[in-house]
Amino acid sequence: MKTLISIVGTTGIGKTALAIEIAKHFETEIISCDSRQFFSEMKIGTATPSASELAAVRHHFIAHLSVNDYYSVGQFEKDALKKIDDLFQNHDAAVLVGGSMMYEKAIIEGLNDLPESNPENQQKLEKLFSESGIEILQEILEALDPTYFQVVDKDNPRRLFRAIDIIWQTGKTYTENIAAQIKKRDFNVIRIGIEAPREIIYERINSRVDQMMHDGLLQEAQSLLPFKDNLALRTVGYTELFNYFEGHWTLDFAVEEIKKNSRRFAKRQLTWYRKEENINWVNYQNSLQESLSLLKTLK
Repeated sequence: MKTLISIVGTTGIGKTALAIEIAKHFETEIISCDSRQFFSEMKIGTATPSASELAAVRHHFIAHLSVNDYYSVGQFEKDALKKIDDLFQNHDAAVLVGGSMMYEKAIIEGLNDLPESNPENQQKLEKLFSESGIEILQEILEALDPTYFQVVDKDNPRRLFRAIDIIWQTGKTYTENIAAQIKKRDFNVIRIGIEAPREIIYERINSRVDQMMHDGLLQEAQSLLPFKDNLALRTVGYTELFNYFEGHWTLDFAVEEIKKNSRRFAKRQLTWYRKEENINWVNYQNSLQESLSLLKTLK
């Protein structure tokens, strides 16, 4: 049976570097499940792998969409499974990497048979969002499903819309709706998580944001200002800078907000991953050696 090696961990912890080294070791390719890196115009703010990293190992699902495109997790599941099947024609292993928890779940477990979006619910939520901001959506979801509220990307209206819509349609919490595994995969999955002390994680996040600003995040965000209402851009790293461009915040405050919101997202990732029982944790300082030791039976 073929093996999918899934690399998980918080933002900024070193997943890309580890995935590349593991892919090189097994002479295979990488599937990205970082939903923000799907969009070609958002390279700096999403820490898309560099040109040299992309050249080292072939990557799939990186910068293959525009911010004007709609791409659901269900569509990603279909496309990624087809690509994985293609890779398994010539490789015994493939590598999956990314910090978008639901997108990894879609590949390794399968999505539940959730209903399509309800247009009436979506209109109602859009109206609430435009009139009262994201806080009202956060309050609704927290009241309906406090468990999922702890791990959802609270600053991403698309995630909030979807969860609330599903709850309204089914009468069950979103947590209940996504709890059961519905599809048995015809490949093995080995999950490897990179762990580090929380202060190290936060230090890396702060340094990464500073590096992004040095690399031109301000200019990238400015070029995307005409598309600021697109769902793809309602995300950390861009919404804060849009507030700066519109005169609501100073630049220094916006950058500190990016750091704070990135740390909040890392905290949600930790909460999610700690509930998972099948992750093999490796230390961030020795992640490659520990991972290869875990995987030695594959080669």
